[in-house]
Amino acid sequence: MTAIDDIRTVPPDAPRSEPELTPARRRLALLAIALGGFGIGASEFVTMGLLPGLAHGLLGDQMATDPEGGIARAGIAISAYALGVVVGAPILAVLSVRWSRSSMIVALAAALAVGTILSAVMPTFELTVAARFLAGIPHGAYFGVASLLAASLMGPGNQGKGVALALSGLTVANLIGVPVLTAVGQFAGWRAVYLLITLIFLVTVVALYRTVPHQAKPVGRRMVEEVVALKRLQLWIIMGIAAVGFAGGFAVFSYVADITTNVTGAPAAAVPWVLAAAGLGMTVGNLIGGAATDRSLERTLMIGFPLYIAALVGLFLVAHVSLVALLIGFFLVNAANSSLNPAMQTWLIRVAHRSEVLGASLNHAAFNVANALGAALGGAVIAAGFGFEAPMAVSIVLASVGFVMVVTTLVALRVRARRTLEVLSRHEDTMTGSIPAVEAREEVSVGV
Repeated sequence: MTAIDDIRTVPPDAPRSEPELTPARRRLALLAIALGGFGIGASEFVTMGLLPGLAHGLLGDQMATDPEGGIARAGIAISAYALGVVVGAPILAVLSVRWSRSSMIVALAAALAVGTILSAVMPTFELTVAARFLAGIPHGAYFGVASLLAASLMGPGNQGKGVALALSGLTVANLIGVPVLTAVGQFAGWRAVYLLITLIFLVTVVALYRTVPHQAKPVGRRMVEEVVALKRLQLWIIMGIAAVGFAGGFAVFSYVADITTNVTGAPAAAVPWVLAAAGLGMTVGNLIGGAATDRSLERTLMIGFPLYIAALVGLFLVAHVSLVALLIGFFLVNAANSSLNPAMQTWLIRVAHRSEVLGASLNHAAFNVANALGAALGGAVIAAGFGFEAPMAVSIVLASVGFVMVVTTLVALRVRARRTLEVLSRHEDTMTGSIPAVEAREEVSVGV
């Protein structure tokens, strides 16, 4: 039985410490998992909509003399959160072997609440940046554990859909939460927004504790085995693809407020609507990507990336035309972008073998390297004086490089698989049923 098999399956001799998992409780558990993702999505992405307010609140002197430089500097808060995810994801994934997944996800939700409330109350820009770093640390591990729990609750054969379910809270946050919270921030200030998100995490802690079925601590797993999994070259290649490819989307999305007001010429009140369009795209793309991944991971990548690049090119061409064009552009960019996320995370889970929490968490580490890279490069071209259109050009380049990396990797994997199978076929008589043969065939089947 794999780690993503149905957690309702209990050995006959296993003691039952709680009531049987009913369909109603299963739905509530899945909802609680998604609620945590909603809080994370709100915490991560609302900063982009609140960036001008945060800059004016914490960098008032610089904003008065150099507004473009102030906005670019405020973008460090976005990069700090992303860096927290990158640092926290592998470390907490390794530590997770000492915890049951049901206990781990509750602890991670509590840690998210602590980091977010610190973000709300820090008095200076530097301390706020530090708080955003701390808030990001549990992010990747939460989604890693959540993806596996959701897949288990949904039953065998639903790995892609389980990943999509865990991510659905994040995408719905971008559809509803981020636009609403951005509007709240424009009225009540950015600190009030982080306080509201803290409340969401506290509700999540209680909901997870009450609904997620208890699981025993992992048996026979050691932290050193998780660390050894990091030696797999393919893990790092896939993370590199995600980091570079998704950075294209973040180069644009990190400066959505300024693109809306300075490129399109729309009022600041239009920013929540642009965020809602982006969130709707994320939600639609995530659902399509989850179902497509269960059918064919490779096809999802090979179709999704060109669509993603085409959407970025379209956004670059029409952003200055009208608000309607901008809304459509952000919808398409985020739909194409999010359709790739379940595929990338599932790919990492498969390659990680038994270290599934690590694999699932690393996708979010890579995703937030993309966040930091995209925000940094987008801010750099703005600060260099190229204007607020420049991040859109940067995004096209990054996404194109990511697609080249996908094609190169898939071709290399096919060549390697063909050679390995040829060797196996020549030695079939002596290797059939042996441990080396089994391991070799498993290695060939890993990935796409």
